[in-house]
This record gives sequence, structure tokens and C-alpha cells, in this order.
Amino acid sequence: MSDKVVRLDEVARYLDDYLCIGEVADERNALNGLQVGNSGHVRRMAAAVDACQASIEAAAQGGADLLLVHHGLFWGGLEPLVGRAYRRVAALLGHDMALYSSHVPLDRHPEVGNNAVLARRLGVDVRGKFGDCCGAPIGVWGELDVPLAGLCARVESVLGPSVRSIPCGPERCHRVGIVTGAAQFSIREAHAAGLDTLVTGEGKHWMFFDAEELGVNVLFAGHYATETLGVQALAARLSEHFGLPWSFVDHPTGM
Repeated sequence: MSDKVVRLDEVARYLDDYLCIGEVADERNALNGLQVGNSGHVRRMAAAVDACQASIEAAAQGGADLLLVHHGLFWGGLEPLVGRAYRRVAALLGHDMALYSSHVPLDRHPEVGNNAVLARRLGVDVRGKFGDCCGAPIGVWGELDVPLAGLCARVESVLGPSVRSIPCGPERCHRVGIVTGAAQFSIREAHAAGLDTLVTGEGKHWMFFDAEELGVNVLFAGHYATETLGVQALAARLSEHFGLPWSFVDHPTGM
């Protein structure tokens, strides 16, 4: 356990400001920000993609008293604290562990955002944004000169060997868009932005026909895998700022 102790409200204020929580629109039930408090102090942090039971328990076993997540507790909306919902909250309270969630603000962030970090890791020279989400662009696009097979290899080296491709665009990728997670409508938006390739997490069946008929390459690297980068980058940023240790709780879904 670290000897350094920081007030939870100080950490939460820093996160709110850094991620522009109050300025970024999101899904109605995202409830970005501090979702569960603790006794008021932070000594060790954990980062995870999802606020699921397994991630909460693993963070607690690692001694964390603050868990940073991309997907928080309240996606189902208002519901009674019984069953699974009760067990998650009870585990947080029982371990005196706070929970901070950031969904679209973390996707969009220019430094620690899922899309920005993945672009850097892939060597994409970011030139702009595209892909509407909640009324604002969420994805990034940039330039790269590499064969499609080479880009697939880069994605697999960063995220793991589970990339599936729809090779409907040019053999060499030049203008690449990135939208982590689920990008159901981003093929059309990528085409409209003049992009030849889209890297995303998962999609719908009919996205194949968008790619085929619009002539866009699409790489599916997994919803979970593409969203592991932002929470880790955010935890590293907090660690640098506050001097607190952190660890990543990896609980892949295979989706």
C-alpha cells in the first residue's frame, strides 16, 4: 500500500475538469463522474473497462480504494438495489472503494481518450475528428501509408490477435478513421469524410453492405479490447499528477 494519501474530492475535481465532464454530452444513463464515494481518501487506484462484479472484486483484492471505469453502474437506468445491482454496490461499500466513471468524455479526450491513444499506438498521424455521437464528433482520423494487412498486424500487436476485417477498400490504407467500441453508423460517416479505412470494436450485420457498397475497409478489433487503452492512460495521468500507484484489472469479454 502506498504511503501517499490524497483526498477523494480533490481527485474527483481534477478528473471532472480534465475530462470536461460537465461539457460533453453522453448517453442519458452514463452518469459520468463520481458514482460511488468512499470514506474520503485515495491511496491506490485501479482501472477497468467495466464496473462489473469481477472487476470490483479484483480491484479490491489489489488494495484499490478508487476504481476508474469506462462503463459505470447505471446503464439500465433507475432500478432497485437488489440482486446483481445490490451486490456490486455492496462490494464497493464493503471495501470502502470509490467508483469514478467516464464514458463519451473518455472516448473523445484528445490526450487519454480511447480513440486518441489507439491512433498514437497505431502510428496514425491524426488530422481531425469525425463520427457523430450525442451531437459531437467522437472518432479521430488521420493519415497512414501501409497495406491493409500491415494495419491489421499493427492492430493485433496493440490489442491482441482477434481482428476481423472487411477488405472492401483499397489495398493500401491512406486515410484511417478510429472509433473504439461500437461504431454502427461510422462507415457511412467515414466514407463521407473521405476515409478509406475504419478501425472499430464491433458492429452490426448490415455494416458489411455499407463497407462493400461504399468501398471502405473495416477492421473489427473487439469492443472490450479497443476500450482498454483510455482507462489505463487516465490512471497513468492521475498517477503522474498525484503520485498514487495504480493497476489495470483485465476482464475481457471476447466481444
